[in-house]
Amino acid sequence: MATKPTTPKGTRDFGPVEMSRRNYIFDTIREVFALYGYRQIETPAMENLSTLMGKYGEEGDKLLFKILNSGDFMRGVDAALLEGEPARLAAKLCDRGMRYDLTVPFARFVVQHRDELQLPFKRYQIQPVWRADRPQKGRYREFYQCDADVVGSDSLINEVELLQLIDEVFRRLHVRVAIKLNNRKILAGIAELIGAPDKLIDITVAIDKIDKIGIENVEKELAERGLSPESIAALRPLLAVDGSVSERLAKLAELLRSSETGSKGVEELRFVVDNTQKLGLDAVLDLDVSLARGLNYYTGTIIEVKALDVEIGSITGGGRYDNLTGIFGLPGISGVGISFGADRIYDVLNALDLYPDGTGMSTKVLFANFGGESTAASLRLVKELRAKGISADIYPDASKMKKQITYANALNVPYFAMIGDDELAAGKVTVKNMQTGEQTPLDMAAAANFFENN
Repeated sequence: MATKPTTPKGTRDFGPVEMSRRNYIFDTIREVFALYGYRQIETPAMENLSTLMGKYGEEGDKLLFKILNSGDFMRGVDAALLEGEPARLAAKLCDRGMRYDLTVPFARFVVQHRDELQLPFKRYQIQPVWRADRPQKGRYREFYQCDADVVGSDSLINEVELLQLIDEVFRRLHVRVAIKLNNRKILAGIAELIGAPDKLIDITVAIDKIDKIGIENVEKELAERGLSPESIAALRPLLAVDGSVSERLAKLAELLRSSETGSKGVEELRFVVDNTQKLGLDAVLDLDVSLARGLNYYTGTIIEVKALDVEIGSITGGGRYDNLTGIFGLPGISGVGISFGADRIYDVLNALDLYPDGTGMSTKVLFANFGGESTAASLRLVKELRAKGISADIYPDASKMKKQITYANALNVPYFAMIGDDELAAGKVTVKNMQTGEQTPLDMAAAANFFENN
């Protein structure tokens, strides 16, 4: 018995209705990107592992899909490696990997094409990425990201603009969101203040999980990562700062006054918050001191967006990464960017049924096929309608009318057009509204005008 075909875990098929919904999301995001002056690029699905490794932290490196070298990939491999560490074996067998996000490949792109770019460079990119993660609700192994980044500018105006862009996208999609902010320098200041500046990465990786595992489990993980009980005790009140955004900023400024780095982070965050609030947002703007996003390359502002009406993970995130291109031999270029998680946004819109009427409808009018001269006349009219930008089709076979109408209903086609012998003799076309059942006879010459206005 043949094995039933399935997709790999963590991946999904998308049929025509799903694709029309996804394209609504992509088109909305793409229009806002262009509105804010971003220009599109694309990078390959796979990158050299040397490009990807070490850019996402210890946790991220484990989630990279690695590709076996082509040809005799076992040639020259020491037999002892086969029973040794999987990471060492993978390093020997694999030179390439599937991209984990769009930001690191973008940094590689900037360095590789530096002489062709005018800085500051604003790019957007809408492509799939892959992560060897454990599949669960809202978490996939293959998913699309929609990124917007600015490189070559230190100005915090870029952060303010990106928050406006995020707000505009979700306003157009009618999704209520909270935009959470933090600053990596604040986290570095906290690490200094609790006497563990060398444990910044351990701290950020752990506290980024507070929402998922709770403060007690985070503290347990920090102890396992080597933080002293005194440092862990000193951390708790810093993560529990409360009040309005302005009040929390004031409290953080006071708590971190002895840390130059921490104070700088508060100052940067205050600029972003103040200027964003002056411009106004539909979204809820929040400050979250535990927000770290777990990625090593962030150096300043950190951004995360959560849907308010659906329980799901982050649907947008990003931040500033002053040092990313330096890893590829081009120091001194600052960048800041965001990434929309299109697959999670898709799930949110599905859960809330927020798609506009008509989403999923590709054909506006389907013509019946009666055969002979009637079919020839229908084909001529289909061609005329298509030339005017009206989506029209004809049933390919001269089947029973019930079968053709059933097909039109199954495709949610709003109009069914018929040119039978009587219509052909009179130069008419009968148009049936598939929702109301009303039938309207039209002169063939007036058909295009009817469909343009209905």
